[in-house]
Amino acid sequence: MALSRNGTQRKSIDWITFSLYLSLVLIGWLMIFAVEYKGEEDFTFSLDNAIGKQTIFLGLAFALMLLLLNIDWKFWRNFAYPIYGLSMALLVAVLIFGNEVNGAKSWFNFMGFSLQPAEIAKFATCLAVAGYLSGPTSKLRSTKDILVVISLFIAPLLLTLIQPDPGSALVFLSFFILLYREGLSPLPYILGLSASAIFILALLFDPLTVSILLMIIGMAALVQNFEFRGYWNLSLVVLLVASLICIGQDLKVQILIINSILLLFFLFLQFIKGRIQVAVMVLGAVVVFSAMSFGTDYVFDNVLEPHHQDRINVWLHPEKCDPQGPLYNVLLSKMAIGSGGLSGKGFLQGTLTKLNYVPEQSTDFIFCTVGEEQGFIGSFAIISLFILLMIRLVILAERQRLNLFRQYIYGVVGILFFHFTINIGMTMGLLPIIGIPLPFISAGGSSLLGFTLMIGVLLKFDSQRYLN
Repeated sequence: MALSRNGTQRKSIDWITFSLYLSLVLIGWLMIFAVEYKGEEDFTFSLDNAIGKQTIFLGLAFALMLLLLNIDWKFWRNFAYPIYGLSMALLVAVLIFGNEVNGAKSWFNFMGFSLQPAEIAKFATCLAVAGYLSGPTSKLRSTKDILVVISLFIAPLLLTLIQPDPGSALVFLSFFILLYREGLSPLPYILGLSASAIFILALLFDPLTVSILLMIIGMAALVQNFEFRGYWNLSLVVLLVASLICIGQDLKVQILIINSILLLFFLFLQFIKGRIQVAVMVLGAVVVFSAMSFGTDYVFDNVLEPHHQDRINVWLHPEKCDPQGPLYNVLLSKMAIGSGGLSGKGFLQGTLTKLNYVPEQSTDFIFCTVGEEQGFIGSFAIISLFILLMIRLVILAERQRLNLFRQYIYGVVGILFFHFTINIGMTMGLLPIIGIPLPFISAGGSSLLGFTLMIGVLLKFDSQRYLN
């Protein structure tokens, strides 16, 4: 700590965060080099390959970081909304003037380089949401303020979805993490997670099965305020086992009728005891979620495009997919990761990497290169670096005195968390393939510059944390 000329405290940047950022960026460069390197006679640094472009963007990222650390933090506070407006204009412009890549009109191309406006929009949305929430009159207990904040990140979500780029669009939902930290009621999260669970269950099982399970869950909720609750719960466990047996014997309609009668009986007991609100809430939840399960089935068959159906089937029903078709990426990615074993084959020794077995290996599937060449130890190390970075950012957020700084940092943490979780998950076949790069590691100038922009402004904010 030092004193500036006017006597106020001046703090240096957080070197732990900067070191984690630098480590991930350099590891990313090495992994992209490993993908591109096929032998000395076949390798050149060129703007025609990923490593040549990434080297240029690496230099630009370091220059950008230096610039960001020397810009007054008030600039970002004062120009948060103009920057957000510019990013929205770019998202609209790319729909008109952008180039289509892999079926999505998400890129501007010029002089051999590409720019993805969605990456800039993530940073701009962070600033705008934090700027609005930190306003003197903003309160998340106000319906108006909640709607305004949500609209700030739903707007870029919709514009990105139109491209269509569902992966980047999904990332904008990460701002709900920030809203939860700032005191938004947990009810929307409970409803959202419940709806997501029903959506997944309806894709895994038929709607009748989901409805039977929902009725048993509803009955379990109703008996929690009964006398001898333990006996009632035991009875419901027996009912669950009997229902599963009937489902296996293709007696779904019969067991559905029986469970419906039992649910109505438990609802009647609640009405007798005067617990009308509880009964109405449980009944409403069962009816709505059951309707959703039937609706999900219809949407999947009649609304989703075939390639979207393929992505979901690869995730939930791989047995339905052609190993030489939609399932190919995941199978080869898992094979590459598994082939690395404990310690990996060694840097530049990945056979599957050299032969380009996995499509998009330097971008969305860069983690399979890590798994093959560095093995479990290397993969665990990189995952640990990401976790340490996110933990460190949470620590930085909680020590801020200004709401703007704290809220901005939580916005960055949410974006990092979504990118990291979804990319690693889809590479290992645990989540659907939706095309999200691994921050700092995947090849791509837009992603690297976008995350450098986020981290650079974050470090500048944290260096001013003594402000009141």
